[in-house]
Amino acid sequence: MYVCVCKGITDSQIRNAVNEGAESLRAVRDTLGVATQCGKCSCLAREIVRETLESQSLNEPAFYAVA
Repeated sequence: MYVCVCKGITDSQIRNAVNEGAESLRAVRDTLGVATQCGKCSCLAREIVRETLESQSLNEPAFYAVA
């Protein structure tokens, strides 16, 4: 789905940017240019970044110290 119509950025592109290391909307904006024109997409783009980061943290293996 298109998130940023001005720049033609999709939700998949935003998720890919986060999966490749972008950890904030600012980092995604610097990488893709999302939310740099009219700004109407910034709330949705921020939500996608947040959800993707949360999903990553849930999928990370837990390490437990052995006593």
